[in-house]
Amino acid sequence: MKFRIASALTAALMSAGLAHAAGTELVIATVNNGHMIEMQKLSGNFEKANPDIKLKWVTLEEGVLRQRVTTDIATKGGQFDVMTIGMYETPIWGKKGWLQELKTDAAYDADDLLPAMRDGLSVDGKLFAAPFYGESSMLMYRKDLADKAGVTVPERPTWIQIRDLAAKMHDPKSGVYGICLRGKPGWGDNMALISTMVNTFGGQWFDMKWQPQLESKPWKDAVTFYVDLLTKYGPPGSAANSFNEILALTNSGKCGMWVDATIAASFVSDPKQSKVADQMAFAQAPTAVTPKGANWLWAWALAVPSGSKKVDAAQKFITWATSKEYIELVGKTNGWATVPTGTRKSTYANPEFVKAARFAPAEKMAIDSANPNDSTLPKSPYVGVQFAAIPEFQAIGTTVGQQMSAALAGQKSIDAALKASQVAAERQMKKAGYYK
Repeated sequence: MKFRIASALTAALMSAGLAHAAGTELVIATVNNGHMIEMQKLSGNFEKANPDIKLKWVTLEEGVLRQRVTTDIATKGGQFDVMTIGMYETPIWGKKGWLQELKTDAAYDADDLLPAMRDGLSVDGKLFAAPFYGESSMLMYRKDLADKAGVTVPERPTWIQIRDLAAKMHDPKSGVYGICLRGKPGWGDNMALISTMVNTFGGQWFDMKWQPQLESKPWKDAVTFYVDLLTKYGPPGSAANSFNEILALTNSGKCGMWVDATIAASFVSDPKQSKVADQMAFAQAPTAVTPKGANWLWAWALAVPSGSKKVDAAQKFITWATSKEYIELVGKTNGWATVPTGTRKSTYANPEFVKAARFAPAEKMAIDSANPNDSTLPKSPYVGVQFAAIPEFQAIGTTVGQQMSAALAGQKSIDAALKASQVAAERQMKKAGYYK
């Protein structure tokens, strides 16, 4: 028995010694998209420069990632030292004290971060997550089809102009649809687009008393326009289409126009991926009554949970992964058209990037024009462009997304879908205590 205890003690001491010798292990939770997978591949450069820090990756698809990191941070589980989170979670969690404030030094140059990204990831002027890549939304269109229709697309078109051009481009017999837009239900799916349409039609999610506004005139105008547009000039089955489905349609030349994430521009203009790469042109997201909130704003960002015992090492890694030097490393390793965009002014000032990415000026203009603190014509109590940064929004946005998809599929009337959405939103907000 004594021998066993002694052996166990020796093993424990050896294990502690080995752990000490190995230095700090950082567990990083991230999403399984191309830019993040590239970060993993290049992270050997970080480990080489910091031999006392070892990186352990937990790579998950978006829905699972959100669930895992939300549960971990809410229960103070402490599973992760670095989390990949978005512009929705950051202000909520920062306010709750669930995230460490990020302390950056002069070399990091926080002033180089695009103001829209920095503001969207800050609470009371303090940065709680650093943007790894950022995006807004924009119009991507086939210039050959616009030329054929005799139309010059302005830098900032209106939704009416888009509808008129969609009618001219629409030629389903030749396999071309006038416009492709998201229809698949989800708060970050069809509702990302529909929310921006509601904003620019003069609407909002909640008024200053937190009353849901889903049966207001701007909501009805925007949703009626959206359903009519896709029913007449969209591809069949639009209610099931999300980013990847529309990307495939666009790259095969089947979409005359597409309004979606600026990150898509690098794919649709890549001849290796797109049959119509040379024909693709770019403009700002369409407007209606107001330019406010016409284009969304999003960032995938890296943050440190407040319960982490490895704050210094975690900050060191985040500084590396979101630095100018990292962007340069990707540019030199894989080509400048593949760098994570939408985070730093210096990227857009780099002639090599501008030469490789002809969508860059339109992308930067879209990001710069998005303001999460002022995205609606009437005053709103929430932060966010295509979402309201409150914990209840995920459930509300998902429910409304299902109703909008049903209206698009012709399964229920627009009025019935908006009424059901309003009732569901009111129930959630009352339950959460926003009002009685």
